Amino acid sequence: MPEFKNAMEVFKLLDKSNCRKCNETTCLAFASKVFLCQKDLGLCPVLDREIVAKYQQVSHTLPGERELEQAMGELKSRLAGCDLAQAAQRTGGEYLDGWLRLRIFGKLFSISNEGRFRTDLHVNPWMVLPVMNYVLDCKGLALSGSWVPFRELAGGREKNNLFVQRGERPLKKIADTYPGLFEDLVEMFSGNPLDRQYESDISLVLYPLPLLPMLVCYWKPEDGMDSDLTLFFDQSADQNGGSPMIFNLAAGMVQMFEKFAVTHGIKGA
Repeated sequence: MPEFKNAMEVFKLLDKSNCRKCNETTCLAFASKVFLCQKDLGLCPVLDREIVAKYQQVSHTLPGERELEQAMGELKSRLAGCDLAQAAQRTGGEYLDGWLRLRIFGKLFSISNEGRFRTDLHVNPWMVLPVMNYVLDCKGLALSGSWVPFRELAGGREKNNLFVQRGERPLKKIADTYPGLFEDLVEMFSGNPLDRQYESDISLVLYPLPLLPMLVCYWKPEDGMDSDLTLFFDQSADQNGGSPMIFNLAAGMVQMFEKFAVTHGIKGA
């Protein structure tokens, strides 16, 4: 499946009529959304279906159980030789009685050299993997206070399509379905609401890991326009996590929030 190198490659496929049937003001605006994986090319009603089929994004799945077990095994091998007391200093955690304790979404998460963990969170394997990576690879760089989207992290542009499909889109769907999502994230997961960032309707900072904050910006559907959601990360994320780890973190976070929504019944559902 061919991929677009920039928004202009998308724009060249369109009829430039600015018909607004895609709920964007111009064809160029629509092309930009397609390039950023915020909209599907098929939403253009006048585009030839053969062209759509040629460029249509396909559904991607996370690696299977075999790949997951292999990744877990490799990380556990590395973790066995890790100085958890020293790791606590660079990860923003604390070391106590052979366990490294971290705050994940405000909740305690403890991990040992054997790769065992203790927590009250609704975790899944795709949350455990990035936690182990974080313990092993976080450089302890101080937060910069500057936010960037995933595609601006090192190696992020190449994997941005997958990140949108596995992170931002499903999280947006949860927000669209459950109006009380962000209120509950503040209450249950120590979210920190901010004044309107990037002119979004809702801006919320979450701390999935102590030195890896995540800014969620959500735009509500309005006047025939679709809702939108973008995740931003502190510029230090390249040193404290890296795009591969953040990809797994976002995918695991979505699965955790989906389970939370079903189990606890998010307000407004």
